[in-house]
Amino acid sequence: MTNQITQTTLKNGMKVMLKEIHTAPIISSWVWYRVGSKDEPTGKTGISHWTEHMQFKGTKKFPANILDKAISREGGRWNASTSHDSTRYFETMPADKIDLALRLEADRMVNSNYNKKEVASERTVIISEREGHENEPMFRLSEAVQNTAFHVHPYRHEIIGDMADLHTITRDDLYEHYRTYYVPNNAVLCMAGDFESRTMLKRIRELFEPIPKGAIPPRLVRPEPEQKGEVRLSVEGPGETAFIQIAYRFPQATHPDYFPLQVLDSLLGGASGLSYKTSRLYRALVDKEYAVDVSGWSEATIDPYLYRITITNHPQRKPEESLAALDAEIQNIQNVLVSPDEIKRAVKQARAVFAYGSENITSQAFWMGYVEMFSSYDWFTTYLDKLAKVTPQEVQRVAQKYLQPKSRVIGTYIPKGVEA
Repeated sequence: MTNQITQTTLKNGMKVMLKEIHTAPIISSWVWYRVGSKDEPTGKTGISHWTEHMQFKGTKKFPANILDKAISREGGRWNASTSHDSTRYFETMPADKIDLALRLEADRMVNSNYNKKEVASERTVIISEREGHENEPMFRLSEAVQNTAFHVHPYRHEIIGDMADLHTITRDDLYEHYRTYYVPNNAVLCMAGDFESRTMLKRIRELFEPIPKGAIPPRLVRPEPEQKGEVRLSVEGPGETAFIQIAYRFPQATHPDYFPLQVLDSLLGGASGLSYKTSRLYRALVDKEYAVDVSGWSEATIDPYLYRITITNHPQRKPEESLAALDAEIQNIQNVLVSPDEIKRAVKQARAVFAYGSENITSQAFWMGYVEMFSSYDWFTTYLDKLAKVTPQEVQRVAQKYLQPKSRVIGTYIPKGVEA
């Protein structure tokens, strides 16, 4: 897998990243905007995700009803998603059909329809989506933990937004959000696949360079103050299973501790399904029947976020017993140096997950934009080398520093009729 890419910035400030991959006649094109739920003040939560939905309502040139048909007729697929830090749109197409995707993205960067009727119908869709989430125990627990972990920083809100705001955001709010953030100097275009870079760049310039530069959009900056002690909460609801979520503070993806923490995560929770049952927490909680399942999860973010451990409690155990078993395992990794062999295995697992997640053409185009949102492409190309340099001493140090009871939030989902 080559990491050679062409990077340039157009006259209007839009960054372009191109990676030639001639293994199949396919091209994946992604447009990333530097806006996500991180940029939403109270009263406008969920507006980035809602704007993403509105971008599929078409333009005069590309009416909504022909878009899906046009992409599928050409053998392509397309989608979009919103995260804490960014919003992204992609099309993966046969190489000779990619021009349709480029013309579409250039057009909807400036000409999207924000029709009042469409806004009203999408309000119903998003409220219904939110109501569906609220029926899920893990969503309710996770949202409660997130709201408690952050009091100031906008990471406290779910990406879908608070129900109160979904009822009150207006068409003009959405259109203003779109016009503020969807400007070329706030966008990154990433393409990977079967093309010749010089020819592709010429076409990109023709389509995107005429779009006028906008004002540099504001990014909401509200640093979260330090937590002064462990916080516990409980959420009650229907169901038969108790869940526990423990959230520790983790640094942003550009922090030097990010890499030893990835190895620590691999040791504790296993690397996303690979050798998951040999991980320390699985052996300590599931094998010993404190839990039915356990997993760890972190995210690469612009600002410090969370590392969450989620436990599906065993029906014959109380949540306190599972927590005690978890704490014993965390103390063990803090007090006893992990062997170099175990570190090697954890690094190998993390490497395998990383390689698997970045091997196809769509994934490679995704990664270029993803890392550009919080760092640069060098973060991606040096990722495996940085993991390989992690030592047992570093893992112990970050375990002692970040897995602190005083800065964690513990949430328990109590199914009705089950005692905590």
